[in-house]
Amino acid sequence: MEPVAVVRPTAEAAGIRARFFRVLGDPKRLRILELLLTGERTVSEIVEYLQAPQGRVSNHLACLRWCGFVAARREGRAVYYRLADARVRDLLRLADSMIGDNAAAIASCTRLSLPDDVAFESEAQPLERQTAEDAQ
Repeated sequence: MEPVAVVRPTAEAAGIRARFFRVLGDPKRLRILELLLTGERTVSEIVEYLQAPQGRVSNHLACLRWCGFVAARREGRAVYYRLADARVRDLLRLADSMIGDNAAAIASCTRLSLPDDVAFESEAQPLERQTAEDAQ
C-alpha cells in the first residue's frame, strides 16, 4: 500500500472550498437540488415545493446558477431549472452516505448554528410531474 499524500491547501484554496460548501449550507438550496435530481422544474414548481416567497427562491436559484450547480433555460414566459453538472447527484449521495454513518453526532453537534427553520424530520416529497395525459 502506498502512503497517502497529505495536501495542505493554501489559504486561498481553502477559502474557495469553504465558499463551495457554503452554497450547500442552506437547507432551501439543498432542497432545490434534491428536487432537481428528479428532473427539470419551473420556478413556479420550485416555489410551490418550498412553500417560500418567489423572490427568496429566485435568490437561491441565482446563487446556485452563479456557482455552477444549476442551469436555466427560458421557454416563453417560463424559466426551467435543471442540474448543471451530473456530479451534483454524486456529491449529494456521498453526503447522504456520510450522514448515515454520523447522523446522531451531526444532529446533536452544539458547535454548528443552523437557521431556525431547519428540521431533522422528513421533509415534503418532491412534486410529481404530470404528463399531458395525466392532466386530462
